[in-house]
Amino acid sequence: MKFVTSDQITLDYTDIGEGQPILFIAGFGAAKEIWHAQATFFEAHHYRVIQLDVRNQGMAQHTVKGLRMSRMALDLAEVITKLGLAKPILVGNSMGAACIWAYMSLYGDRDLDKVVIVDQSPKMIADETWSFGFKDLTWDSFPLQLRLDFGKATYRAIDADTADVVAQVKQQSPFDRQLDLPLLVDHAFQDWRDVIRQSTRPYLVIAGEKSPFFNPAFAPIVAQMGADGHAQVIEEAGHIVMAEQSALFNQIVLAFIKA
Repeated sequence: MKFVTSDQITLDYTDIGEGQPILFIAGFGAAKEIWHAQATFFEAHHYRVIQLDVRNQGMAQHTVKGLRMSRMALDLAEVITKLGLAKPILVGNSMGAACIWAYMSLYGDRDLDKVVIVDQSPKMIADETWSFGFKDLTWDSFPLQLRLDFGKATYRAIDADTADVVAQVKQQSPFDRQLDLPLLVDHAFQDWRDVIRQSTRPYLVIAGEKSPFFNPAFAPIVAQMGADGHAQVIEEAGHIVMAEQSALFNQIVLAFIKA
């Protein structure tokens, strides 16, 4: 389904099931179909499941407009309003998690139920205040390092059904990394720690034990920052935790939601 933002960019989303809404946001370069195993699982558990393609990703429109995290937050807010999502649960992987933090920085979290952050540090650049950045990114290498190939994001293969639907989308609408580079730079520049410290709603930080991008030790530290934080490190998983260990991931998130 299509949604046109206030700056006239067409996003793409799916909306299935009935019940409390859960909105899933993928990371940089990924399509909403990466959440395939979550969509089928949570629909079966009587939740309304929304998967969102942000601008330039998946089946959303490709554009040079609004490639910054503040615009990602506004897009998310407009989708929540348009779909009438009351007390949604937000789940984001990688830059999708940063999109949630950007939303919280502008709108707070009072209208949310719970938040799930998947393998994303709140600060991408390591310095004297934070040692859990993205790979070996520092102020000395930022932003030039972001132009380089990041290498493989996974530790183990993603589940076969998810791989199939993701491949179909990639064939229909290939991701243009160069076009979206300004968004990646803006994403990497941010520091969301102050936003987390002001959070009031329960939030869960999930990290992949074998993530090639982040040291999983960041998860319990981030969990301690807010009012009601929780952490879980999933073994034998890389950065795309929800598709590498989908069954375990789904059970962990379901238990958190129901708690």
